[in-house]
Amino acid sequence: MLTVDFDRLNVGPGVRAIDIGAGQGRHSYEMLRRGADVTAFDQNAKDMSDVSDMFGALVAAGEVPESGNATTRVGDALGLPYDDASFDVVLMSEILEHIPNDEAAIAEMVRILKPGGLAAVTVPRFWPEKVCWALSDEYHEVEGGHVRIYRESELASKLRSAGLEVTGSGHAHALHAPYWWLKCAVGVDNDENPLVRGYHKMLVWDMMSKPWVTRVGEQLLNPIVGKSVAIYLRKPA
Repeated sequence: MLTVDFDRLNVGPGVRAIDIGAGQGRHSYEMLRRGADVTAFDQNAKDMSDVSDMFGALVAAGEVPESGNATTRVGDALGLPYDDASFDVVLMSEILEHIPNDEAAIAEMVRILKPGGLAAVTVPRFWPEKVCWALSDEYHEVEGGHVRIYRESELASKLRSAGLEVTGSGHAHALHAPYWWLKCAVGVDNDENPLVRGYHKMLVWDMMSKPWVTRVGEQLLNPIVGKSVAIYLRKPA
């Protein structure tokens, strides 16, 4: 389940890329499959251990081109342990909404990106996220939870102020917005609710089977109800 269009980032052989806040690694795996030199970076050591194991499994399964290379590192997005201009591509997906000092995290991302390099930042979209907050305090008032709701224009302004050019944007995961509204309405931990279970089963089926009807439907719905917004960026040369 990818939030980012990697064709827009020219990810492939010879590209050094970092996935900041990699979590369980879904975007890191895609960049590795495309033959990039990938670093999955996150503060959660258990997640990074699991991602490292999956990197090995992808190589063993023959899903990684010869140019592909991957590593994991545990650390803090507010103090990235890399020299200036270290990466051709930088990704921050669904993490800025968790960070109180988001401008410091953005500054670190810009610092390690090479001049002329490309980046993508994704966050929950304003109005689907606003519905979740209205339905449930529990959804966001938890340790490590969401600390703000972004308007796309607000986030784009912060990224420009940090020295990046906005080259485009897009929306993703329209089918997931109603799922989270349901969870917020019945209790975010109430996974046994029949509506939540039924909708989750449909999402799993959709991700595994990729039927044309839901693929086309989601593409049509993404501009209207896509749960995430992705902003694509370039650091001036």
